[in-house]
Amino acid sequence: MDMGTATIEEVRVALSGQRYIASSDICTAVFLAGRLGKPLLIEGPAGVGKTELAKVWAGATGNELIRLQCYEGLDEAKALYEWEYSKQLLYTQLLRDKLAEVLSSAASLREAADRLAGEEDIFFSERFLLPRPLLRAITSDAPVVLLIDEIDRADAEFEAFLLEVLSDFQVSVPELGTLTARHLPTVILTSNNTREISEALKRRCLYLFIDYPDLEAELRMVQLKVPSLAPQLARQAVEFVQRLRTLDLKKHPSVSETLDWARALVELNARSLDHKTLEDTLSVLLKYESDLQRAQRAMQGPPPSRNRYGEE
Repeated sequence: MDMGTATIEEVRVALSGQRYIASSDICTAVFLAGRLGKPLLIEGPAGVGKTELAKVWAGATGNELIRLQCYEGLDEAKALYEWEYSKQLLYTQLLRDKLAEVLSSAASLREAADRLAGEEDIFFSERFLLPRPLLRAITSDAPVVLLIDEIDRADAEFEAFLLEVLSDFQVSVPELGTLTARHLPTVILTSNNTREISEALKRRCLYLFIDYPDLEAELRMVQLKVPSLAPQLARQAVEFVQRLRTLDLKKHPSVSETLDWARALVELNARSLDHKTLEDTLSVLLKYESDLQRAQRAMQGPPPSRNRYGEE
């Protein structure tokens, strides 16, 4: 599908075809990013489908997904390119006899150095260039989806460098010159809000916030991804997760953890969410001891009933 000409409805159908349930604001953001050719910055809690949206977008368009995983200390070399020095050294050893022939008639060390400098283009050519995700996206022979994942984990200095790259989609390699994108990549940036993203980068992008889904949307996700879970138990499970998110927890359960829990309930052949089942499986949803204790205190009282979990 050509995202530059697709309608919003076609975007929705394409994402649905990739088993991604997209709200109207998600479909609109994807549509506009494709039409306007602008990067899309997606913020929201961890595990709500930000990275997954980039993956299904690539699948819907049939384009390669190139992923740059951000982390503290990420620099230009790891994101852009590096020279394969070991390969250059091996190449030098293989050509040792030829180099000796070239340098043998040199009258002085300076002349030998000048002759060797004249051969530098051989050793600093694309055959020895190791492209990292940003350069791969820029030099790709076909359109790609570039996922810059968890940009909030990278340093502010890297964010400034990234802003420059996204402005022109070109990079300068001193030994090779300026390399310009052959095809404008589709760029998706994600952030878990661990730090504030600069206004300059936000101005460069379209913005989308993906929050935890409401009950009915999350239930549709569970039914789509874990169809073997009994419908009544699926609703019970989703309502329980929604209840957990109202508690003051260090980390609320994400959608991906809801799906993991649903699969766990299937594997355990669970029939209902009785106290034992909840106690045995609560650690699938919650990953901190303090959260487990808080949730267990909230669960005290009569066992979950049909009405309590929304069954009719």
